[in-house]
Amino acid sequence: MTSTFLGTQDSLSHYRCPDWFRDAKFGIWSHWGPQSIPGDDDWDAVAPLLPGEHVDHILPGPSEWYARHMYVPGHRAYRHHLQRWGHPSQHGWQDVVKTWRAERFDPQALAKRYAAAGAKYLVSLAVHHDNFDLWDSRHHPWNAVQVGPRRDIVGAWRDAAEANGLRFGVSEHLGASYSWFQTSHGSDAEGPFAGVPYDGADPARQDYYHPPLPGFTEHVASQWYTADGAAQERWSARMRDLLERYDPDFFYTDGGIPFGKVGLDVMAWYYNRNAARRGRLEAVYAYKDIGSGLFFPEGGVQDVERGGLAEINPLPWQTDTTLGGWFYWSGQRYRSTTDIIHSLVDIVSRNGNLLLDLPQRPDGTLAPACERFLDEMAAWMAVHGEAIHGTRPWHVAGEGPTPVRGGHFNEGAVYRPEDVRFTVAADGSLYVIALGVPTQSLLVQALASSSRPIAGIRLLGSDEPVAWSRTDAGVLLPAPQRPPSREAIAWRITWAP
Repeated sequence: MTSTFLGTQDSLSHYRCPDWFRDAKFGIWSHWGPQSIPGDDDWDAVAPLLPGEHVDHILPGPSEWYARHMYVPGHRAYRHHLQRWGHPSQHGWQDVVKTWRAERFDPQALAKRYAAAGAKYLVSLAVHHDNFDLWDSRHHPWNAVQVGPRRDIVGAWRDAAEANGLRFGVSEHLGASYSWFQTSHGSDAEGPFAGVPYDGADPARQDYYHPPLPGFTEHVASQWYTADGAAQERWSARMRDLLERYDPDFFYTDGGIPFGKVGLDVMAWYYNRNAARRGRLEAVYAYKDIGSGLFFPEGGVQDVERGGLAEINPLPWQTDTTLGGWFYWSGQRYRSTTDIIHSLVDIVSRNGNLLLDLPQRPDGTLAPACERFLDEMAAWMAVHGEAIHGTRPWHVAGEGPTPVRGGHFNEGAVYRPEDVRFTVAADGSLYVIALGVPTQSLLVQALASSSRPIAGIRLLGSDEPVAWSRTDAGVLLPAPQRPPSREAIAWRITWAP
């Protein structure tokens, strides 16, 4: 069993990421809650874009951050709310939440499909910035058991994960809510409702909208995490309740570690509790170097939102992204399976994992694009999963003509079959993964004749002999006559003794 952690950066810097996470490589995230409700509407009809208005590349759907933006006059979500629900002084976010039913939510069926698609961990959103808990919360009456679905969403996902052999995790976005949701305490500056407080300003409703924080302007929170001590302690109590009830092996915070010593104490308590219950430390805490808060990568797992790293990281890390928008909306565009596979391969070659959100409709079902992705991903993983799961990075991540970009919100590179990535199996065999299907022989320069002697090369998913050759320039791999995949193909190289 690991030594007991203290709530200090020095103590927590001795953390070591467990092998289950390093082996998993791919997880699926149910980033789903009541903010999916407005996504069912025809936004172009209800709240069309104004001249010069555009969809934010970071928040690609108009329902993203709806609960905050519906209290910002002029925002598309505010205009939508006026048309769909009425003025936020009379019909606020909590009135929308009450309509959420999740009536077709079948976590067991979804988890079975996620496992078939190669996911090794399943993460449930537990609370987003809208301050609605998706579990049977001891400290917050606005939760999915008492309001809306009247169902323990987090508990249902945990049971489904366990039944399908998946590690279970939760994500929290509550830390920013104490400042982020202060827009609900404002009022219109002009128009027929000028000066009329929104529903969040009603003292009787502040069990949902948070008490007003000192020093904030009427509409705009000035920081991601509040310095208010009472708010920080409420966050701590709710997170401990969540982690104690559902005992996850994975915990994600949307930002840096919140609230200084308060966050460090929760982090240490989570690690210590997990190690005591497992007999060894199995817990993973993922957090970012953006959104303020503390960040020291050796204390947990670095998370990169909708992006990646340009180099191999000696420490395990994770990208989180989505197939469409973070919350479902009917007009969204979806990334292709090819795009996701290329991202996954690139991330794994750099010692990372991919956590992918599949947007769910308000009723809990998936859009056809998500269903199609799961089928295509399952087919690809059935052949190529050995080049992903349980692997480790080689001494170089890859090679090819496409530049590699790192950082948050920096995804969407279009790769070519000449772009290859490398991973290493537990027995030392090397996988060469082409990000596409070459139509002519592929030269792998990192395998020039000066490197280790090769015993044999096999194309995964094929009985076709590989007539490879080696020169001072590298190893030449012939284009397969019958490619086993149209998204990406992989060769396994075994070394001579």
